[in-house]
Amino acid sequence: MKEYASPAMHTAEHILNQTMVRKFQRGRSFSSHIERRKSKCDYHFERDLTQAERSEIERAVNTVIAADLPVREEHMKREDAQALFDLGRVPDSAGELLRIIRIGDYDACPCRGEHVSSTGSIGAFTIVSTEYNDGVLRIRFKVERPDDSSAV
Repeated sequence: MKEYASPAMHTAEHILNQTMVRKFQRGRSFSSHIERRKSKCDYHFERDLTQAERSEIERAVNTVIAADLPVREEHMKREDAQALFDLGRVPDSAGELLRIIRIGDYDACPCRGEHVSSTGSIGAFTIVSTEYNDGVLRIRFKVERPDDSSAV
């Protein structure tokens, strides 16, 4: 599984994914690249986002961050997780007991990466750019002043 340079940025990715699911009723990103300074998520989509949609997504993500929601982990048998989550990106090597990351009541997702202990330590989320090409919407984003000191 990937090692992430920034638990704050990785946790922001989870919030962005759930925001996209809620706004567009689509799945989470099918590909991502998470770095400390700037990250990206790729979604199956039919167009680029409008400026209004970008602003709305930023507002929604920053609202979750500002709510200072707890980020917790739990463990769940793979067979039970299959009923609740898309396990397509979870490798077989993850085993039969999967780690689920919960961000308050906002998001839950199987994940082995590091996360902050609460959303309030993430910093301000900004969409740097979006682009659409051949059925793929790419969202590049950053967070300002991420605090990596308390990882989950």
